Amino acid sequence: MQLKIMPKKKRLSAGRVPLILFLCQMISALDVPLDSKLLDDLVQPPTITQQSPKDYIIDPRENIVIQCEAKGKPPPSFSWTRNGTHFDIDKDPLVTMKAGSGTLIINIMSEGKAETYEGVYQCTARNERGAAISNNIVVRPSRSPLWTKEKLEPLTLRSGQSLVLPCRPPIGLPPAIIFWMDNSFQRLPQSERVSQGLNGDLYFSNVLPEDSREDYICYARFNHTQTIQQKQPISVKVILVDELNDTIAANLSDTEVYGAKSSRERPPTFLTPEGNASNKEELRGNVLSLECIAEGLPTPVIYWIKEDGTLPINRTFYRNFQKTLQIIQVSEADSGKYQCIAKNALGVIHHTISVTVKAAPYWIMAPQNLVLSPGENGSLICRANGNPKPRISWLSNGVPIEIAPDDPSRKINGDTIIFSSVQERSSAVYQCNASNEYGYLLGNAFVNVLAEPPRILTSANTLYQVIANRPALLDCAFFGSPMPIIEWFKGTKGSALREDPYVLHENGTLEIPVAQKDSTGTYTCVARNKLGMAKNEVHLEIKDPTRIVKQPEYAVVQRGSTVSFECKVKHDHTLIPTVTWLKDNGELPSDGRFTIDKDHLVVADVSDNDGGTYTCVANTTLDNVSASAVLSVVAPTPTPAPIYDVPNPPFDLELTDQLDKSVQLSWTPGDDNNSPITKFVIEYEDAMHEAGLWHHQTEVPGTQTTAQLKLSPYVNYSFRVMAENSLGRSLPSEASEQYLTKAAEPDKNPMTVEGLGSEPDNLVITWQPLNGFESNGPGLQYKVSWRQKDGDDEWTSVVVANVSKYIVSGTPTFVPYLIKVQALNDVGFAPEPAVVMGHSGEDLPMVAPGNVHVTVVNSTLAEVHWDPVPLKSVRGHLQGYRIYYWTDQNSSKRNRRHIEKKILTFQGSKTHGMLPGLEPFSHYTLNVRVVNGKGEGPASPDRVFHTPEGVPSAPSSLKIVNPTLDSLTLEWDPPSHPNGILTEYTLKYQPINSTHELGPLVDLKIPANKTRWTLKNLNFSTRYKFYFYAQTSAGSGSQITEEAVTTVDEAGILPPDVGAGKAMASRQVDIATQGWFIGLMCAVALLILILLIVCFIRRNKGGKYPVKEKEDAHADPEIQPMKEDDGTFGEYSDAEDHKPLKKGSRTPSDRTVKKEDSDDSLVDYGEGVNGQFNEDGSFIGQYSGKKEKEPAEGNESSEAPSPVNAMNSFV
Repeated sequence: MQLKIMPKKKRLSAGRVPLILFLCQMISALDVPLDSKLLDDLVQPPTITQQSPKDYIIDPRENIVIQCEAKGKPPPSFSWTRNGTHFDIDKDPLVTMKAGSGTLIINIMSEGKAETYEGVYQCTARNERGAAISNNIVVRPSRSPLWTKEKLEPLTLRSGQSLVLPCRPPIGLPPAIIFWMDNSFQRLPQSERVSQGLNGDLYFSNVLPEDSREDYICYARFNHTQTIQQKQPISVKVILVDELNDTIAANLSDTEVYGAKSSRERPPTFLTPEGNASNKEELRGNVLSLECIAEGLPTPVIYWIKEDGTLPINRTFYRNFQKTLQIIQVSEADSGKYQCIAKNALGVIHHTISVTVKAAPYWIMAPQNLVLSPGENGSLICRANGNPKPRISWLSNGVPIEIAPDDPSRKINGDTIIFSSVQERSSAVYQCNASNEYGYLLGNAFVNVLAEPPRILTSANTLYQVIANRPALLDCAFFGSPMPIIEWFKGTKGSALREDPYVLHENGTLEIPVAQKDSTGTYTCVARNKLGMAKNEVHLEIKDPTRIVKQPEYAVVQRGSTVSFECKVKHDHTLIPTVTWLKDNGELPSDGRFTIDKDHLVVADVSDNDGGTYTCVANTTLDNVSASAVLSVVAPTPTPAPIYDVPNPPFDLELTDQLDKSVQLSWTPGDDNNSPITKFVIEYEDAMHEAGLWHHQTEVPGTQTTAQLKLSPYVNYSFRVMAENSLGRSLPSEASEQYLTKAAEPDKNPMTVEGLGSEPDNLVITWQPLNGFESNGPGLQYKVSWRQKDGDDEWTSVVVANVSKYIVSGTPTFVPYLIKVQALNDVGFAPEPAVVMGHSGEDLPMVAPGNVHVTVVNSTLAEVHWDPVPLKSVRGHLQGYRIYYWTDQNSSKRNRRHIEKKILTFQGSKTHGMLPGLEPFSHYTLNVRVVNGKGEGPASPDRVFHTPEGVPSAPSSLKIVNPTLDSLTLEWDPPSHPNGILTEYTLKYQPINSTHELGPLVDLKIPANKTRWTLKNLNFSTRYKFYFYAQTSAGSGSQITEEAVTTVDEAGILPPDVGAGKAMASRQVDIATQGWFIGLMCAVALLILILLIVCFIRRNKGGKYPVKEKEDAHADPEIQPMKEDDGTFGEYSDAEDHKPLKKGSRTPSDRTVKKEDSDDSLVDYGEGVNGQFNEDGSFIGQYSGKKEKEPAEGNESSEAPSPVNAMNSFV
């Protein structure tokens, strides 16, 4: 059971206090408060409170004092053991025990030696409740031995060699602190080149001539005895050796020169530690020090890394010019491999140090004192860790528990002792020992069995005075066994204070984090356990804070003038303030020029020394405040022009005449900054409902500093004031104190009341709720009332809260209701509300429209008529009628469920409508349905109607194929929408001459079952335009047009597609009809024929086969048409000149002319194959053979020697 609880803050809820306190009694360390006046009859086992350290090194020149202090009730007696046996102090005249204590004093200053009293001491403190023991205290005297005498030979080195000066101090207790100095007791300078190692030796990475000296002295300081021991001086001489003095160097004997290493530049090597790797072991919590010192020339630089991790940032330090790495508070996690790297310009070396961190035992959970009442249960827990894992052993009253007297209430389970149903004889002191090879821990914890009713130790009727808005702490120190339960009450009645704003601490203290005026009163602390109850009353008074409402202001005055600082203080009327003035945080000068009035400090005849900071300090017994201002003293200057600005904010707001619905607000205006204040603007904040949001309250003239404000009920008001002048409005003042008005009944009802049904059998009543400001009081609710409009029923009412909707179930379908919603709160009702009308929920209409008939207006429009349905059957708000219609044209080809239905909705009560956009020559079906807010009613019987024939759409396609000299063949696809039965096709065509004029129009009728037609006896190489359309009995449809050109001859090239390259085609027709062109072409043909004959003769003479034979061998297939894959012409060409036709040499098969190809010309190509359309529409090809100087190739060939082919081959 707990007796004294650490002040850990917890917010407690109802029912949690007993559980928390019960759990705490099982695990916490407690002390019985030893107040002699209050607890004279309480007993407590001994507790060691003070003892000497485990390793106790003493100064042999002083008396030995071994401490052992303990407390207990009754006071304990003390005894000692030395080296494991009883130490009888009465038999040694030099040993005495301090009165009322177990501390030993051994007087060795008069006689005796400290070494006589070396040993291991242990103190035992015992009373009737048990025995506590101290640690084993190892007492050893300090030692500071002298250096052994030795003869040190002088050392001579070449410049650049390395050097180690050994120190090897004598072993003292505790170890000595080593440092190097000269004969003048000046510390020798150290650097990256010269440094002292952890072992005390002095290391030189390389020596320089300035290192020569005869007084390298190692000192050992023993702090315990305040002595310093000195080693014999070491002499070092450094000589320069170069090519000019090699002879001198050769005369030196080997023994005169230290070391064998070259003085030339060299890579690093380690002076310490040796080798490539070493090991280091350190204990947890100590400082891990790793050292690497290297020699080399130039001087190496040392770096450190951890191979398997990173160095801890906040615990890693570098000493001795980076040569020593230190990690403080080392833990097991710091084990691993550390690498030091030595580097200079000639190389890099590494040394790896494997670090293992061991740990002496350390506490995870030390055993804690346990106070129980008879019959209770408890446990002592002793948990420690270490590396290796420590062994746990228990003692009872200093005796190993295995041989201690048996206790039936005690059960040992490893590191835990469990107590069950303890009795008074179970009281004892238990010791837990956790030990491993690196040390031990010893913890004392008593079990004290007490039965005590609650006692409250805080003085009765204590008065606490606290400043408002600050924490209030009401003490209730207590004791009892079993552990008492603490409760606080305010006043004579009421429930326990558990929830906000109260905080109950475990030590019984009640905290009010932010004390307010209403926190004033009498508080009662009640402590209960099964043995009784105790209570105590304390009183709390909340005082107004002291404020400086008018602060001293910065002042700039001229020498010789007078300055006044104002400091107006407002305070609680029960407190008496004292106002003190300071200058520069010190007292005012004792000068008659400084006078202090009630609220003012006046300084007359100001001098330069009076400049500084003046502070007004207002003190009461509970608080203090201060305000400062700076005084600047200047030389006399002309009067400056006034500064105009917006006013300073008002201050010192105060509320008076506080009534239910009004209050008077007063304030002090700020400086008007040389522009008169015209008005004050007052705003309010409702901290209860809209904290942080300020609203306009009212405005008053600038001559007024008070205002009577009208207030609303149940609002936590704060006010602020802003001043306004001709330059603008000031910043807001500080907010006034809060004022909570009394609650009242609401003065308005909710707005936007509506009644609509969401289901056929309900009525959903909704409204806009009142906000917090409009509620006028706590407990805002709404009285919802309803009845049928046309019935004689009484109003049905229900009261709801925190909602803005209420659902009335079980209503008839679509019935008008009268509805009203009235606000109310804990004070009363709002005025009678207005009545609104609503309807219960709608249901689907029951009846379909009748007498539906259709009038077909034309092939795409029909008019539908129907009779309206009875309004009662609508069962809701009539929204209109909806017509579903669809065509049965293709119903045989697909499932009727997938027929696409079209919908037209006609609003309101219309009984007819038009159906536009119908398809001609189609069978349609339709029905009509009535629509309300719920949905559609049943469909009327289907009505079927037919649309008459219409004119067809244009034929789907028209293509011109197989053009010849005098014929063209047309192919087409029927119209996609015939809109009736096709009767025939009409084809009209006419030629286009060279002047773009249209020739006579030919009209041709074609049967409806045809999709191909050939026109004969046309003019060759002539462009024609075609017009083509279909007809039904309703008339002619839209036409499709196309253009085509008859070819030059049957072996010619297909003309371009119609519609592409029309401009080029027109130019070709124009040239071909010119007489001069025809004559020119004949002459060209004749020339080609002559050239062919000459060519054949030359080939026969050269042994080449004639072209004619080749032509016969290849026959007509070699007269290559355009290739379908790439649109190029197949022609023979020279074996060495296989130049393809240029893109622009022909029109591609898609009958389009690409823009980038239209600019091609013969000039661009020179020799090779080239061709393009001429103006008469023919294709001119050119063949260029080899130059005469080049032999003709055997695979040369030409086109067949017809005039046309010859024209296409040569120019």
